[in-house]
Amino acid sequence: MPLANSGELWQIQRANTESQSGDTDEAVGGDEAAGGSSEKDVEIDMGEIAKNGHEKATPSQFNLLKVLGQGSFGKVFLVQKIVGSDAGTLYAMKVLKKATLKIKDRFRTQTERNILVDVQHPFIVKLHYTFQTEGKLYLILDFLKGGDLFTRLNKEVMFTEEDAKFYLAELALALDHLHSIGIIYRDLKPENVLLDSDGHIALTDFGLSKLPLGDVAYSFCGTVEYMAPEVVSRKGHSYAADWWSFGVLMYELLTGGLPFEGHDRKDTLTQILKAKLAMPTILSPEAQSLLRVLFKRNPANRLGSGAEGAQDLKRHEFFATIDFDDLFAKKIKPPFQPVLCSREDEYFDEEYTCKTPKDSPGIPVSADTHELFKGFSYIAPCLLENGTVYKKSMVTPVNSFGGNTGNFFDEYVLKDFLGAGSYSYCKLGVHKATGQKYAVKVIFRYFKPATFPAESPLFQIIEKSRCDCREEVEILRRYNQHPGIVSLKRVYEDTQSVYLVLELLTGGDLLDYMVMKGKLTEQESAVILKTLAKSIAYLHENGVVHRDLKPANILLADRNAPDSVRISDLGFAKQLKAENGLLMTPCYTKSFVAPEVLKRQGYDAACDIWSLGVIFYIMLCGCCPFGIRDPDSPQALLKKMDSGQLDSNEQWKSLSSEARVLVSIMLHVSPGKRPTAAQLDQHPWLNSQIVHYYGQRSNQLKSSQSQLQIHEREHTHDLTKHLKKTVEATFRAIATSPEIGPLGPIAMSELARRRFLRNATMLQHPTT
Repeated sequence: MPLANSGELWQIQRANTESQSGDTDEAVGGDEAAGGSSEKDVEIDMGEIAKNGHEKATPSQFNLLKVLGQGSFGKVFLVQKIVGSDAGTLYAMKVLKKATLKIKDRFRTQTERNILVDVQHPFIVKLHYTFQTEGKLYLILDFLKGGDLFTRLNKEVMFTEEDAKFYLAELALALDHLHSIGIIYRDLKPENVLLDSDGHIALTDFGLSKLPLGDVAYSFCGTVEYMAPEVVSRKGHSYAADWWSFGVLMYELLTGGLPFEGHDRKDTLTQILKAKLAMPTILSPEAQSLLRVLFKRNPANRLGSGAEGAQDLKRHEFFATIDFDDLFAKKIKPPFQPVLCSREDEYFDEEYTCKTPKDSPGIPVSADTHELFKGFSYIAPCLLENGTVYKKSMVTPVNSFGGNTGNFFDEYVLKDFLGAGSYSYCKLGVHKATGQKYAVKVIFRYFKPATFPAESPLFQIIEKSRCDCREEVEILRRYNQHPGIVSLKRVYEDTQSVYLVLELLTGGDLLDYMVMKGKLTEQESAVILKTLAKSIAYLHENGVVHRDLKPANILLADRNAPDSVRISDLGFAKQLKAENGLLMTPCYTKSFVAPEVLKRQGYDAACDIWSLGVIFYIMLCGCCPFGIRDPDSPQALLKKMDSGQLDSNEQWKSLSSEARVLVSIMLHVSPGKRPTAAQLDQHPWLNSQIVHYYGQRSNQLKSSQSQLQIHEREHTHDLTKHLKKTVEATFRAIATSPEIGPLGPIAMSELARRRFLRNATMLQHPTT
């Protein structure tokens, strides 16, 4: 059939489908809201959309690589085409078992196929092939390696408004296009919004979409928490129902929760119809305004339901910073981009990806049922044209980081133990061929403390079911060219561990340096702070926060050069997704945590300034701030931090007023009152102290070696005992405080728990 006739065919298909099935969606209690749909198999002739003589696709043309998802009707696989002009291209293959599809589900499958054939939009998933066997239906779709918004939301807990605004704006364009061609989507939720390799969205899963001959549908369908009131009441719904669901999704992205959620399904439905919207005060006035006009229970009053449709929504003040023309052309950079060198299934649930991909033969169905899907096969027009086809390269699944593919132990030998962190340990590594020495950070993928004896330093590593270092590797690769950040040389991995080969810094960590030197002078402390501030400013300018700054994570390349300090261990570092975005993932070293984190508030780059302030205080005074003592309770520590009152000991009193003022503003309880790293780098007092330091340095170097040895002998023992005791007291005081939600597998999250309970309920009371 010529492609030019696809629009006419679409209208005929819509009319035939509606007249034969009525409203094909299931209603509560088995009643049909509009018209009845019998269990008699009815043929729906979809016609063919392919060039004459072109070979149809078959299952044998695709190599199964991974399982991406699984439902009651079938599976979704990651596949690679092995023949044809698009050989080597990665696709997502959706496989449905005919025998398990009820009549309504068969119509939904045909509807999804028809919509995907007809709809071409940058933010809607693209269909490339459809074909069938005696027992199964196959849809070959774009493979979108970024996973779905549900997975991202689990990881982020909530999005910044700038992040959410980007995704919502792209989604608004997709919904606007669907509405313009007569389609109600009806199943908007984070799981159905996918991210491509660049981070742009693609709407998927059109099984519940509706093609109204009029402008009203009556089915009770969708996901309960996202249903509009008119869907729940079954009084008839149209395009405005999608804008209610759009509001639910917006609320969830910005808060991490749902606006209407009861203790059971019935209570949730009641809340949707009657409950007052609880508006979080953390949202901006613009966001609150948009939510209020989306959550109008009368669909006629809802934003987007007017004559101009989505244009009204796009003009809302919440989207004032969005250029929708540039957005449609994908000229606006997404807030998150999947790591290009990661394995292809990196952003999909391991519950499925760990399974062996197997497409077992489907049970043959009756001739009538098979005939129902006559004309199901399809090949995208772009694949039928002569010329080249873009091929996505497949990264070897074993190599998650796109690093060196050889065996680490074939090239390196591990020697002396250098230290242990929260999720890893570090050893001296020697390259076998050259003899070059490196620091090798070994990160366990799956770890049990029982692996090591209790006396081993490795026993102190925190138990983790899975240690995820993808972001650390990505940040090191992007930003380690800066002289103040430790340099990453190579990355290796095996089934048990990831090996980061780093430059070896032989000057020890900052705490050892402070112990060795005793109390640092203001000038020397200024040199170290200036160097650290410059490095942190570079990270912050590139949207990265370290989140775990402490003396143990600051190393010196040369023990005699305080300006040789380098920032290391970016295991907790985070790439911010928007300018001024708040981080809601609580990871930190407790001794250096800012008060707003202890209060479970969002925190941003100002937390790094807080940690620098703690370090600066220790360098100047030889002890931790806030007068921490062994008997102090966590509540007492928090109270001291809240007060902003630093320990006024003799060392503190001996400092210059300029030094005390700088420390105080860096440790201000209000993040907005702290200076930025860039402001610290340009601070007049710091720069004046540095000029004096370098002016006097040449004279000091002449006798530095002999004086240093005497100093070490006289002071090291007492200073070590005093300083480490103070730091340990700080650790003990905060370690007993209530834990702030740690990062963990997606399946452990509150959002996933909610989804699990909802899905379990739906199995007992199906509504979709």
